[in-house]
Amino acid sequence: MTLTYLDSVILGIVEGLTEFLPVSSTGHLTIVEKLLGLKVDDKAVTAYTAIIQLGAIAATLIYFWRDIVRLVRAWGAGLASAQARTHHDYQLAWAVIVGSIPLGIVGFVFRDLISGPLRSLWVVAVALIAWSVVMWLSESRHAMLERHDETRGEGEVTLRDGLLIGLVQCVALVPGVSRSGATISAGLFRGLDRVTATRLSFFMAIPALTAAGVFEALSERHDLGLLGVGQMGVGILVSFVVAYASIAWLLRFVAAHTITSFVWYRVALGVVLLVVLGTGALSAT
Repeated sequence: MTLTYLDSVILGIVEGLTEFLPVSSTGHLTIVEKLLGLKVDDKAVTAYTAIIQLGAIAATLIYFWRDIVRLVRAWGAGLASAQARTHHDYQLAWAVIVGSIPLGIVGFVFRDLISGPLRSLWVVAVALIAWSVVMWLSESRHAMLERHDETRGEGEVTLRDGLLIGLVQCVALVPGVSRSGATISAGLFRGLDRVTATRLSFFMAIPALTAAGVFEALSERHDLGLLGVGQMGVGILVSFVVAYASIAWLLRFVAAHTITSFVWYRVALGVVLLVVLGTGALSAT
């Protein structure tokens, strides 16, 4: 099985566009891979899906480089000084670290389930609709807290916030849920303002996506060659460019809009997918 360069460009665009929007990049990639005639539960295909995420993570690293340096410095200073441990950046750094651990453990333990049976379009369709309910509820709670001026900013993120958001992030291993949708929703439930919840989602994406991409590259390195090294490079490059633009757009969007805007799209896509699968026009795997 070999990808064409057109396939790589299409998949790169889909990855970059949907990785950070709360619409599920894995779900969209699974749908598009199926439409392109690829076997969605093939190990090489699932590995390729994880590896082109490296383009998106590179976009995150560059976009948030100053923030990353700031947090790393604060974390290092906090390890050496009791006074530095009182700084909110030190707490935020630990929140990101602790929040990233659950996803790594759960993803490793259930990796065969995630790359196999869960790579079904039935799963994607149901998850798209089901998690939309959670997103809507999170915005309802956020609106209530906002009316009472009880939301918290980035300087008030706690270790408990990081742990709970990290645990919820594990649900995003189910295709169709969306990692950003899970983390942003959890942040809103925790009382964080929308921009802070979104930025925290980006920060947590760095270790999560990097680990997934590197692990898949190493474990499936023999099968990946079948899809084409050049095509893989194109997919990563395209996902980087599109993801960078998506990050900038999303941060501006959530500053003035709710994430319920994405709920209606998710529900519509899920319903269409259920109909298409139910009529037999498209197979689930």
